[in-house]
Amino acid sequence: MKPAELQDVAEVCHMLADPTRVTMVAILARGPKPVMALCDTLKRPPPIVSHHLALLRMSGLVSQERKGKQRFYSLNRGNLDSARAFLAKLK
Repeated sequence: MKPAELQDVAEVCHMLADPTRVTMVAILARGPKPVMALCDTLKRPPPIVSHHLALLRMSGLVSQERKGKQRFYSLNRGNLDSARAFLAKLK
């Protein structure tokens, strides 16, 4: 793998090193969700969920779309490609 791809893999692994973020990614893999739905599912307060979403957004793993007064978050599957390829080679 190229150095840039290895950096991408390291970033994804770093983001997924937290159980709350792993759970969020798994939830968002099923489709876009508003913040409060994530809070309800995770049983965590909005500031905690927003903090983790901000980290996932900065790393490019999730994106945000505003619909009315709500913000919906979606998984950016393409940004997982480098990590997926790396992990597949470890089989």
